[in-house]
Amino acid sequence: MPLRIIFMGTPEFSVPTLVALAAGHEIVAVYTQPPRPGGRRGLDLQKSPVHQAAELLGVPVLTPLNFKNAADREAFRKFNADVAVVVAYGLLLPEEILSGTRHGCYNGHASLLPRWRGAAPIQRAIMAGDHETGMMVMKMDKGLDTGPVALTKAVVIGETMTAGELHDKLMQVGATLMKEAMAKLEAGDLPLTPQPEVGAVYAAKISKAETRIDFTKPASEVHNHIRGLSPFPGAWFELTIGGKLERIKVLHSEKAKGTGAPGTVLDEALTIACGDGAVRPTRLQKAGGKPLEVAEFLRGTPVAAGTRIA
Repeated sequence: MPLRIIFMGTPEFSVPTLVALAAGHEIVAVYTQPPRPGGRRGLDLQKSPVHQAAELLGVPVLTPLNFKNAADREAFRKFNADVAVVVAYGLLLPEEILSGTRHGCYNGHASLLPRWRGAAPIQRAIMAGDHETGMMVMKMDKGLDTGPVALTKAVVIGETMTAGELHDKLMQVGATLMKEAMAKLEAGDLPLTPQPEVGAVYAAKISKAETRIDFTKPASEVHNHIRGLSPFPGAWFELTIGGKLERIKVLHSEKAKGTGAPGTVLDEALTIACGDGAVRPTRLQKAGGKPLEVAEFLRGTPVAAGTRIA
């Protein structure tokens, strides 16, 4: 018989998994983050992507701020669900929720655990120069991404792949993997393997303070930093344009040949010297502007060789 599933998720990343599970099981409820201010002026309350998808599916949606209220925990149990599936929900779950369904809670996590436990596994994997990551389905426990692993699917990280591109790849892989996991759970054939503690690494949330590009670092690290933060929040440098210092996001880059003082523009193609080697931004965006390929950017904003990048 199809499983009775409570689905818990919030961003676009979670939606393919919700849709995949709804095709073969009964989604009895969806939990997501409450509507947040958004729109052009930030005045309109906007429902999360998961909230919108659940409404299209005709599934009840609940948006508790947390589960400190006993009534919210009791409402969760009253759904009498077989299992809860959690994908980028955004809340830590208390023990009463973790044990509030027949089979507990299963999480779709975007890394090869125990590497990159925590909030930003996709960005951190690229920023660290990892050549491989993946999706894992694990059974949740009290720890942060420490539960036993059920299924794994590895994904190669290409040399120029950005966090946005990896995000889109992993969300589809994750949907397929969770669908397989729930089929195995329904059949009573879902294996669980404890995670090793050796190799555990924490993927801290990206802070604004680390988004500025540091050209004193080797070119490989600068390149990984740029693609790991693309498209959001975006790695950036500052450039004087028309006597005014402006922030420029770099959305794509490539490693290039050249040497010089870190932060020095080496040629008319915007090759920039790093602590070791050089990088060439290939797609850039001024504050408030649209993304531009480097040639188009330079037509409107010429940058001479010898310019120092702040």
